[in-house]
Amino acid sequence: MKRKVLAAVLSMGMIVSMCAGCSSGQKEAAATTGATTAAATEAATTTAGETKKEEASGGGAHKVYLITMDQMDQHWVNVDAGAQKAVKELGNVDYKWLAPDVKDDAKQIECINNAVAGGAEAILLAANGPDAVTASLQEAMDAGVKVVYVDSAASLPAIQTLATDNKAAGKTAGEEMIKALKAKGIESGKIGIVNVNAATASTVAREEGFRSAFEGSKFEILETQYGEGDAAKSKDIAANYITQGCVGIFGANEGSTVGTGNAIQEAGETVIGVGFDKSDMILQLIKDGYLLATMAQNPDVMGYEGVKTAVNALEGKDTGDKNVDTGVSVLTKETVK
Repeated sequence: MKRKVLAAVLSMGMIVSMCAGCSSGQKEAAATTGATTAAATEAATTTAGETKKEEASGGGAHKVYLITMDQMDQHWVNVDAGAQKAVKELGNVDYKWLAPDVKDDAKQIECINNAVAGGAEAILLAANGPDAVTASLQEAMDAGVKVVYVDSAASLPAIQTLATDNKAAGKTAGEEMIKALKAKGIESGKIGIVNVNAATASTVAREEGFRSAFEGSKFEILETQYGEGDAAKSKDIAANYITQGCVGIFGANEGSTVGTGNAIQEAGETVIGVGFDKSDMILQLIKDGYLLATMAQNPDVMGYEGVKTAVNALEGKDTGDKNVDTGVSVLTKETVK
């Protein structure tokens, strides 16, 4: 009997001890959970505070896209280089360059749509045509995207347009050609024009300016031919002008100018070739005497100032004049380095 009582007492002692142990474990677990919750709350509070601080100071990167007419011309590479320079200086820009492989309205529209889908806050656009991209561009603007034109504008109003005074530069190109022709004793003759297309605002303005230089002269300007900015196509057009007896040929952009110079070189004719844009190939054609001159734009300025304007617009700062002339220089054999 005593053994049974002793066993019962021992059993009760073990149960009490086990209960005490469970209670202690729960308290420890509760204490740990409480500490974890407190730490999480503190961390969340700190994170929220940092986020608010970042928002208040305007931190974070602005998403800016450059969309050019194509990837072919060195001109666009230089626009991109200028944009990248501004991006490095500003330090708060997430920047991307998109472009079709060739000048094509549908492909450029796709680039605009892709930029918007990618979260673009601002787009620097060199419009292939003034009207073709307006629908997609309007959708982008309606979504809050800021638009800055570089080189060539579309029909819709934008924050700013940074471009050459193309009509004035085209007239200068014509005047340079007339001067060179008269220096050779040529007072009349046929003149050919190799342009990109009939829609691109910048090159259309260059042609208008070029034609205006010949008003009142005895020179005959033939119907414009379009090579889509492709050097090979432009060469064929220029070669055809040469067979027609042209004394001068004007190339309205980089590809048109390269094609013109190559055609003159191949034909071995003393035709006066004047063009637009600056590339290594154009400069070499001038050095070798196959082109008289080129109207050199400042594409790096377009890209550089374009990014700065876009960021200013996004941050509610002054964006300056609506239209900015980025300038042009006449490069000849004497001035090419």
